Amino acid sequence: MLAAFKNTFKIPELRKKILVTCAFLFLYRIGSFITLPGINPAKLADLQKTGGGMADLMQQISMLTGGQLAQCTLFALGIMPYISASIIFSLLVKVIPALDALQKEGATGRQKINQYTRYATVGLCLIQSVFIIIWINQSGLAYEPDIGFWFMSILSLTTGTVFLMWVGEQITEFGIGNGISLIIMGGIIAMMPSALFNFVNDIRSAAATGDNVPMEVLKLVIFIALFVGVVAAVVIMHRGQRRIALSHQKFTRGGKTFGGQRHYLPIRVNMAGVMPVIFADSLILFPTALISQLWPQINDILARGDSFWYFVLYIGMVLFFTFFWISLTFSPQELAQNLKEHGSFIPGIRPGKRTEEHLEAIMNRISFVGAVFLAFVGLFPTIVSVTMGINMLLASFLGGTGLLIVVQVSLDLVEKVESHLLMRHYEGFMKTGRVRGRAAPGA
Repeated sequence: MLAAFKNTFKIPELRKKILVTCAFLFLYRIGSFITLPGINPAKLADLQKTGGGMADLMQQISMLTGGQLAQCTLFALGIMPYISASIIFSLLVKVIPALDALQKEGATGRQKINQYTRYATVGLCLIQSVFIIIWINQSGLAYEPDIGFWFMSILSLTTGTVFLMWVGEQITEFGIGNGISLIIMGGIIAMMPSALFNFVNDIRSAAATGDNVPMEVLKLVIFIALFVGVVAAVVIMHRGQRRIALSHQKFTRGGKTFGGQRHYLPIRVNMAGVMPVIFADSLILFPTALISQLWPQINDILARGDSFWYFVLYIGMVLFFTFFWISLTFSPQELAQNLKEHGSFIPGIRPGKRTEEHLEAIMNRISFVGAVFLAFVGLFPTIVSVTMGINMLLASFLGGTGLLIVVQVSLDLVEKVESHLLMRHYEGFMKTGRVRGRAAPGA
C-alpha cells in the first residue's frame, strides 16, 4: 500500500490533480475561519464554550452541510444550498416533461439545467441567510443589528456558498473526485480533532476533580472500537451486492454459435446511498432549528435521544425516502425491457412482465434491508450519546450522515486513484485486485 501511495506522485497527471485538489480544499478551510463582519467574537466564543441548546444543534447542522454555521463564518451555509437545489431539479426532471426533454438533449441540455440549479442556489442562500441572521440577533452576537449588518451578512453568506460551488466545480474539473462531496467530507473530518480534544479535556477535568477517570478512559476506548466497527459495517454494506444470474440467448451465424454465456446483473444493497439520511436529517434538524424560535415546545417533541416521536419520525422518513429515491433512479420495467431487447433473460423467469415483477420483488427486499441499515446507522450516534453520556458532536462520528458521506466519498476517491495507477501499469492499493465488493459464489 505504501508503494501505491508513492506511485501516485510518479504520474504527472495524477500528481497535478491531487495538488490542485489539496490547494482548493486548503482555500476552503481558510474561509471557514473568517467570521462574518459585525459579529462580536467575545460573545461568539462564550456561546461556543457554553454549548447546549441551539449551539449544539448548529454544530450538527454544520456537520451535515460541510459549513461552519456555529462559528458564523463566511462559509456558514456550506454547500448544502447547492445540493438542495441539485436534488430539487433531479426530482423535477422526473416529473416535468420540459425538463426531461431538456436533459435528453445531451450536454447542452444538462448545461442549461445546471444554470437553473445555480440560480436556485442563490435563491435558497438568500432565504436561509435571513433565518441565520435572525438566530444571530436573538443570540446577541451582532454589534449593531441594523440594516447595514443585514445587507452585509446576507451578501457575505450568499457569496460564500456561491464561491464554494465554484471551488467544487474546479475540483471536479481539474482535481480528482467529486468536488462537492470532497468539500463536505473535508468539513466533517475537520471537526473530529476538536471533538476528540474536548473529550480528552473532560478526562483531564475528571482527573483534576477526583472523579472516576478509568470510566472516562474506558468510554474513549469503547468509542474508538465502535468507530472502527461502524466504519467496517458501512464499507461492507456500501460494497454489498445482490448479483442476479443472467443468460444470453444462443444464435447461429455462419455455422458458428454465439451467446449462451452466463453473466450477472449486480444490484447494490444500499442503492440509495446517503440520500435518505440527508433528507431525514434535513427535514428534522432545519425545521426544528427554525420553528423552535417561534415554538420552543418543538424541541421537547423532537428532542434527539429523549423523544419517542423522534425515533419513530426518523425511521419512518428513512424508510420512505429510501424507497422514494430508488423508485426515481431504478426502473424495473425499463431494465426488463432492455434485457429483452438484448436477448438476455433470468433463468426460470419469462422475459417481459414476469421479469419486471421479479426484479421489483428483489429490489423491494434489498431496499428494505438497506433502509433498515441506514436508519440504524443514523440513530446509532444518538443511542450511544444517551447510553454512554458522550457529547453528541463526538458521537456523531459513530454514524449518521457524516460517517456515511466520509466512507462513501473515501471509497470513490480510492477507486479513482487506483484506476489511474492500474492504467499506468502500477500496482493498486490492494495486491489481490481492485477495491471492489465481494464476488458472488461462482461469479
